[in-house]
Order: sequence, then C-alpha cells, then structure tokens
Amino acid sequence: MGEVDTKGVVLLDFWVSPFGQRCRIALAEKGVEYEFREENLGDKSPLLLKSNPVHKKIPVLIHDGKPVCESLIIVQYIDEAWPDCAPLLPADPYARAQARFWADFIDKKIYECGTRLWKLKGEGQAAAKEELIGILKLLEGELGDKKYFGGDAFGFVDIALVPFVSWFYTYETCAGFSIEEAAPKLVAWGKRCMERESVAKTLSDPHKVYEFVGLLKKRFGVE
Repeated sequence: MGEVDTKGVVLLDFWVSPFGQRCRIALAEKGVEYEFREENLGDKSPLLLKSNPVHKKIPVLIHDGKPVCESLIIVQYIDEAWPDCAPLLPADPYARAQARFWADFIDKKIYECGTRLWKLKGEGQAAAKEELIGILKLLEGELGDKKYFGGDAFGFVDIALVPFVSWFYTYETCAGFSIEEAAPKLVAWGKRCMERESVAKTLSDPHKVYEFVGLLKKRFGVE
C-alpha cells in the first residue's frame, strides 16, 4: 500500500469504546496514519469539549483541524476523504442505503441493550437478554450465508458491529447465556473478522472489557 496523505489526523478516543474502535478499524483499512489521543472521560480535555461542543463525547476525528463527530459519520467521512483504496460503502445506491440502515440499527440497539444486561437484575435483565437475542437473530438473518454483511467485501456494516464482539463475553457472563448458541453464524462471522489485521489489532481483550464493566458496576452501585 502506498503512502496516504493524511495532512494531520487526530482521533480523540477511549481504549474500550466500541464507537471509537469503528473509527480505528476504518482508518486501518484505509492505511491512514493518525495520532491516537486517549481521553479521560471523567475529566474531558479542552480539545474534546471544543471539538464536540454538542455531545461532548468521543470519538472525534480531527482532520486538518476540522472535527468530525459521531462514529458512523466519521467512518463515512473516512471512506470519502480517502477514496482510493478499500471502499467501505457499496457503490450501488440501494446497497449503500441498506448498509446505512443496518449500521443505524446496530447503533441504536446493541450498546443500549447490552448496557441493560449488566446494569439490571431479574426481570429487567431477562427482558434485555431476550431483546438482545432477537437483535442478533435479525442481524444473523441479514448476514445469511455471506462472508461479510456486504458480501465478499468487509465494509460499513461489519465495522459498525464488529467492536461489540469483544463485549459478547461480558454480556454472556452477566446474563448467563451463550451468544454462539443463539446466533452461531454471527459468532462465526466475528471470528472471520478477527482474522483481519485491522480488527485484531483494534478490538479489546474480552476479559479486559469484563474487568472494565466490573468497575462501571461498582461506580453505578450495581453489585
């Protein structure tokens, strides 16, 4: 892969964030060199607050001093800003629309539902587990027998979903179920994605994610 002209790319991020990991995977797929700046989410930097004054959240991609916020928007920006290799969105308008639909579905459903799995007990947790299994089965249906969500090419929907693979262990351990039993094709897809260097080098160790969630549980008084 040849040199990529980045003209100064900075990613404001937090190590375990599945949303930030989307951006890191997209940048790796494109071969873009960038500076990773770890944010302290308990004491957010002036640069983060200035770059994302509306939501004050990571990730933020800063390209030539211009901030781009929200992970799926950042991934689309990366695809358009460096169009010469590894296209992340399909060229066909309908396929592109479908990819955006499923990425949006993932964005709105998985993190929120997964959070309820470790925050709640009893009926609330059982309801969240049932909902998450339903979400994963829908995604498995969309994946079908394809290698990736876009077919043979790793792309936008894969990037939207794959960071959550490292959270599966936490979801399973907290709620006492097996994602592989519920959605075996999706787990096999996750293993295929992990064969990609961009994914393997980005995703957090599942046990470290579980330890991090343990700290969150103590902070929120869950245990």
